[in-house]
Parts: sequence; structure tokens; C-alpha cells
Amino acid sequence: MNIGFLHPGAMGISLAVSAQATGHSAHWVPGGRSDETRKRAEDHNLSESQSLGDMCELCDIIISVCPPHAAVDVAQQILAFSFKGIYADVNAISPEKAKSIHQLMNSRQIDFVDGGIIGGPAWKAESTWLYLAGEKAAEVSNCFQGGLLETELMGPEIGRASAIKMSFAAYTKGSTALLCAIMAAADEMGIRQELEKQWSRGGSDFAERTHNRLRRVTAKAWRFSGEMEEIAATMQDAGLPDGFHLAAADIYRRMTHFKNSEALPEISEVLKSLKSR
Repeated sequence: MNIGFLHPGAMGISLAVSAQATGHSAHWVPGGRSDETRKRAEDHNLSESQSLGDMCELCDIIISVCPPHAAVDVAQQILAFSFKGIYADVNAISPEKAKSIHQLMNSRQIDFVDGGIIGGPAWKAESTWLYLAGEKAAEVSNCFQGGLLETELMGPEIGRASAIKMSFAAYTKGSTALLCAIMAAADEMGIRQELEKQWSRGGSDFAERTHNRLRRVTAKAWRFSGEMEEIAATMQDAGLPDGFHLAAADIYRRMTHFKNSEALPEISEVLKSLKSR
């Protein structure tokens, strides 16, 4: 089976490799992609499609793996061509946005599968789960059975896979944003050392782990800001306050300039960025 990936970033390439391990051919469109993405695709022997139209003509399934803010635009690009296979959006988007993309695809008789990924790139067994919902979810799941990616079916209702992704990330990434805010505020008030001393009582390594957590998240902050906005929309649609995750989006936006840094910044650099408006 021919499977197209839009686009083979750090996560997307791991999904493509799992599809290849299952015996499928993984395709991508190099036009407009970065040198880093091109190298990933070449290193893992992805097949090049000369254009998105060529991919739509060749592939049975197209999987969208992109930053959440681009999910609708990427889906709309598919509508310009005569694709008649399965389109799976596995991005970190709200259930309502997943449903809106489903409506777009349904208007052109394109089968749609709602997906949500929990975990990092799938290079280790039982570490990354792809949740899938929709009438053709099992067909997408079958594409990865021979690789390291784990899959979980959520039934036919569109939005359920996105909902579990949003709910899970609301805590994991939301709590990291909260720690960022706490540390920056404590530093601004001049009591960070005292706070870390309190955290360290009884031999706890919480302060050290918090430092590491803040430094590591800087590499992904550019993407997490949009994800927090999707979670905020999810909360609002569920009748709950959206303010916490809108604030978390602001926290992550203050660290977006760390994208592509060659080394992790020192904690002092992270806090300086967090305190800048």
C-alpha cells in the first residue's frame, strides 16, 4: 500500500518508518520542505512525489502530521486534487476542529480518520500511542502493525481520538507551563533559591527535575503554544474554563526563539525569556 506523509518531521518520520516496517511504501513531497526534513526522508528511504497532486493520485492513505495551527490549511490543500482514499489527521487539535476537517473531507467523498498521538517519536516499543477514531480507523491502524508505533481504536465517532490527546496533554504539557510560570515568578520576586530549598527538603530531587524539565521544553515550545490553544478550545467546548491553557500558550510563546538551538539553554536564560513580555 502507498501511504503519504504530510510531513516527515521528527514525529512524522517515525510513523513513516513504522509503515515501512509493516510492508508499505512511504511517500512525501519535498517541495518547500527544509534541508533537515529532506535529510530525514533520504536517510529513511521515503519515496519522493513530485507534487501534492502526484501524491494524491498515487497514495491510498494520506496522513497529516503537522503543527496544530497548520492542520486546516494542510487539509484544504488536499481538496484541490482528486484524492479518493483515506485522510488521517493525527495532529494535536481539538475535537471540534477534527470534526470540521471531517466535514471538509466528507464534502469531497474522502474518508476521514481522526487521530491523536501520545508520546514522542516512535523509536521504542510501547512508548508512543496513536489513537484513532472513524469508520476507517482500523485500516489506518493496520498500516503500523509491524513497526514500533502502538495503535488504539476509539470507535467510529470523529473527535474521540483528538479528545484523549487533548485531555492527556492538558496535564503533561500544561503542568510544565505551570512550573515555568512558578519558577519565573519566584525568580522575579527574589525567592527562587528559597523555593528550591523547600522543594529539596527530605532529599527530594524535584528542584533538579524542574530545572531539567524547563530546559528541555524550550526545544518544543514553538509547537506547544498552538497545542495549548487547541486544549483551551477543547475545555471551552466541554463547558470548562479555558483561561489556564490560554495562559500556558502565552508561556510557551515566550520561549519560541529557542527553536533549533544547538544546545539546551541554561535555566537563567529560560527564566529571562519567560519574564520578557
